[in-house]
Amino acid sequence: MDNLAFLHNQEVMMVVRLVVAAILGGIVGIERGSGDRPAGFRTHILVCVGSALFMLVSMYGFDDVAPATAIAEGDMGARRDSARIAAQVVSGIGFLGAGTILHEGLTIRGLTTAASLWMVSAIGLAVGSGMFFLSTVATIITMITLVTFHTWEKRFAASSRSDRRFVRITTSNRTGAITDITGYLSLNGVQVRSLNVKKDKEKNNLIIDLYLKISKTAPESADIIRGLQGIEGILSVENNKY
Repeated sequence: MDNLAFLHNQEVMMVVRLVVAAILGGIVGIERGSGDRPAGFRTHILVCVGSALFMLVSMYGFDDVAPATAIAEGDMGARRDSARIAAQVVSGIGFLGAGTILHEGLTIRGLTTAASLWMVSAIGLAVGSGMFFLSTVATIITMITLVTFHTWEKRFAASSRSDRRFVRITTSNRTGAITDITGYLSLNGVQVRSLNVKKDKEKNNLIIDLYLKISKTAPESADIIRGLQGIEGILSVENNKY
């Protein structure tokens, strides 16, 4: 009967840890879901609870294979690495995180959501191992980073010394088209950080992707875009702020 009582108490403890993991993962998920992110409320709960479950399985799932009494007696053959299964969560969560990173036109979205999923998996592992206080503090730090620092980040970006933009230019395939574009940008104080050229064989056009760094002393971005549109052969200019 004592053994049954022990098992019962242990199972209750495991359920409590799963519930706590769901709560902490849901807190982070609410913030992500409110911004229409690729991974929201339900995804974060599942990742956190799943991580906690993996940790519980690592710690208690093989007690019948390696009893605690055998370990207490110093049987080294009975020892097991409780962190082995949990360690796979750290590497495995990367596949899920990569799925939240979206390439939209010239911009990339989802990096913060991928990082939050990675963090939530770590919180789940901590809850599964019984570190309630540590996991709670980690959740608080995560929420402060996602909510408060997001506002600060925008303010710092607005007051930064330069403006970074991705520009996609579609131009006719003519000699000197790229030289005219880069020359115009250089004259107006715009630094070309990267340049990628693709050829549209069907329409005989060039598609030029530019990553630009515009200094504060340069003309306004709208003026630069209008200037690009005025270059001979330019068909369209797609402008996205980085």
